[in-house]
Order: sequence, then structure tokens, then C-alpha cells
Amino acid sequence: MDPADFDTVLLDPTRLSIVSLLVSVEWAEFGWVRESVGMSPSALSKQVSTLESRGYIEVKKGYVGKRPRTWLALTTAGRAALERHVAALRRVVEESQRAAERRDT
Repeated sequence: MDPADFDTVLLDPTRLSIVSLLVSVEWAEFGWVRESVGMSPSALSKQVSTLESRGYIEVKKGYVGKRPRTWLALTTAGRAALERHVAALRRVVEESQRAAERRDT
């Protein structure tokens, strides 16, 4: 397995959790993402900044009534990065299973 197959940004379990969560929604409110991944607002903000700087997520700010809100969305680049990273993880599992099968025969 070539280490280049893995996305270094998504090796972090927190960032992987965030993009995995966003893959199933068009836009997600920051508070929902924070609760879903179990992070403090400041910790999530730091991870969101990293993902946004790589072009993996888009951040939109606005208001609901008079209350400020932030929404997050997975970009096309983020979706592609997640798909490549998951495919690399699957290859690791498959190679491990094949090695175990060869050992058992």
C-alpha cells in the first residue's frame, strides 16, 4: 500500500468524521455538526478552517432571525478526497484479509 493513497488531511479522525457526516447532507448547521462529532465550538472551528483551506468544505454564514448561524457543506473536491481515502482504507483491509487467508492455507 502506497502511503500516497491516503489523504493526509483525512488521516485525522476528527476531520474524517466531519466530511463523512457532511457527505449525506446538502448543508449542515455548525451546531449540529459540533454535537454529532462531540467537539467544542473552538475545536470544530479549527478543523473546519483546515478543511476549508484545502477546499474540502464550504462555509456559509448568515442569520436565522437575529441569531448568527454558520452552515457547512462538502465540496466536490471534498467528496472526491473522501472517496479516494476510503478506497485506500478498503484496500488495506482487503490486503490484510488476503494475507490472513494465505497464512491459513
